[in-house]
Amino acid sequence: MKGLSSCFVLPSPAFVARLVVLIVLGGNWFAFAPRAVGQGGRQNRSQGQPPVLLPASSQLTSPVQMQVAGVKPGTRAAAQAGASRIDQAVLNHLRQRGRRPQSAVSDSTFVRRIYLDLAGRIPTGDEVKAFLASPEPEKRLQLIDDLLASPDYVSNFYNMWADVLRLTERPEPNMIADPYLAYVKDAIRTNLAYDKWVYEMLTADGKIWDNPAVGYQLRDNGMPLPYVDNTVRIFLGTQIGCAQCHDHPFEDWSQRQFYELAAFTSGTLTRLGRNQFKDKKNPVPTLISQAQQQLSQQQVGPLQRLVRANTYSVQESKRKLKLPHDYAYTDGKPNQVVTPHLPWGTLPSGADEASPRKQFAAWLTSADNERFSRTVVNRLWQRLTGVGVVEPVDDFTDSNPPFSEELLTTLAEQLVEVDFDLKEVMRRIVYSTSYQLDSVEVDIGDWESFTYTGPALRRMTAEQVWDSILTLTVYNPWPFQRPTAAQLRQYVALDLDQVNFNQVQTQADRFSKTYLLNVYKQNLNKQHGYKGLLLAKASELPTPMPAGHFLRQFGQSDRASISGGTKAATVPQILTMFNGPITHSMLERGSRIYDAVAATENPREAVDLIFLTVLAREPTAEDRRMAASEVGSAKTQLIGLGNVIWALLNTREFLFVR
Repeated sequence: MKGLSSCFVLPSPAFVARLVVLIVLGGNWFAFAPRAVGQGGRQNRSQGQPPVLLPASSQLTSPVQMQVAGVKPGTRAAAQAGASRIDQAVLNHLRQRGRRPQSAVSDSTFVRRIYLDLAGRIPTGDEVKAFLASPEPEKRLQLIDDLLASPDYVSNFYNMWADVLRLTERPEPNMIADPYLAYVKDAIRTNLAYDKWVYEMLTADGKIWDNPAVGYQLRDNGMPLPYVDNTVRIFLGTQIGCAQCHDHPFEDWSQRQFYELAAFTSGTLTRLGRNQFKDKKNPVPTLISQAQQQLSQQQVGPLQRLVRANTYSVQESKRKLKLPHDYAYTDGKPNQVVTPHLPWGTLPSGADEASPRKQFAAWLTSADNERFSRTVVNRLWQRLTGVGVVEPVDDFTDSNPPFSEELLTTLAEQLVEVDFDLKEVMRRIVYSTSYQLDSVEVDIGDWESFTYTGPALRRMTAEQVWDSILTLTVYNPWPFQRPTAAQLRQYVALDLDQVNFNQVQTQADRFSKTYLLNVYKQNLNKQHGYKGLLLAKASELPTPMPAGHFLRQFGQSDRASISGGTKAATVPQILTMFNGPITHSMLERGSRIYDAVAATENPREAVDLIFLTVLAREPTAEDRRMAASEVGSAKTQLIGLGNVIWALLNTREFLFVR
């Protein structure tokens, strides 16, 4: 039997132009694939079938080992009541604007949307069929609860927070941040209360493999002012960066206010100083000098990175912050010491005697700090419906009001009511009728007139596209998971006050064979790679991926800026979907969809399965006619079916969350 991938050659220019219009500008949901014109595939000549080229790990069918915190038992009625409050706020908004909501979505549209929004991937054909066939009246609610308790949910929302928090394994060449990334993923897995999670990140001390939450502070290592700017932007939805240098020209933020807020955290140190070592002498230069004298250049690099990585340690000091030397306003003098002062609100009870850094964290995460809760529920609403109640999500200002104050208020109030349980708030959003409406094309250019009538029609994120193609390709999208602090510690931890050079060399040798980043990537590729691509969940891949990788082509950020991911259409995306290795992997013998199609009894059954699997719906009469024509004109039936799969993958219907 001929492999599905063997049918493809580069499409004609005319066909390329047709799909550019289809994908970038929209158009008919279905497009013809090019007719197969050549053989091309590598085959096992003795058996008449191509070999399985996908990694063996992709063929495993055992479930991923991950215990995920689900929704709390016995809380469905409360969640439904919360959803009703959301619906009432949206209904009031529509009445004020004289508008009506979109129609309710079909089960077919719902199942695909909810998998993409909660699990970060399309459903499998079997998952679609099981849902559509279920007669249970609360099957939507049950599916929501099931997905919220799934490993896919952890992966999906890790991807979201990775973009917000700028997560990367190596923020600096000598910094090993993997434990922090695993910590963020674990906070999502355990459903750690949001206020506690943020407080941990803002107050953590020590080395990253002993207390991984310090990774948040280390992300802005040595930059106390950008740290405050980024923290306020992420957790309070306000951009105050320009106040570092001058009073904000449009909002009520002065340069002095910025420095008074920064004074709470400016005493935080991120590197071990000389006085913190035994005999008040930093051993790192000596260890590196010994390595340069005794080891090969190839051995020096890993040792140097390892010992320097062990100098990163977060601790709070009594260092004071001063106004800049060129401070020009009348409310202070150049180089004047700044006393910490809050821009609004008061310290929570019990925080008066805490250190300045802990005072800042207590204030920021307080239930009384409405901006904290409003900012995160706005992010969640945007993630699930495609448009925030405030847009942009990090521009909460008096001049940029929410499209519905009532909706934002009820979302924030419910977050506090459920003790900052993000999962429960998301549950209530997707339980709501307002979420389960038909999607609509949205233009937020004229924000003042924006009206929410249903979720925005939007392209998948880069990670959703990747994980959806994996769903079509592999049985096991979890061949590995990112390393935890416990796993890394045994290969990277050093007590620089106690170790001698030989011990450091031994540890560096172990590190260079395991978690030295290039070696780590090479080892993963040997076990789980296909044509240079690691076939695993986006959440588990090293990040950011190289600029030419599928994920980066589809808009994964370089992790240099907050929420830097994009969904803009580009020509490289089209070419990658036409003829890239990830597309070919889906059509290899041994892929999930290949095996499913090859097992069907006839072309009609195969076409039905393809549509359910790729688009989560049955084909229309016109779809059947075009598919039958393509299958009938191909060299073999299986090649024709491969063309149908490939064509659907290159449609706007596949790439968009409807």
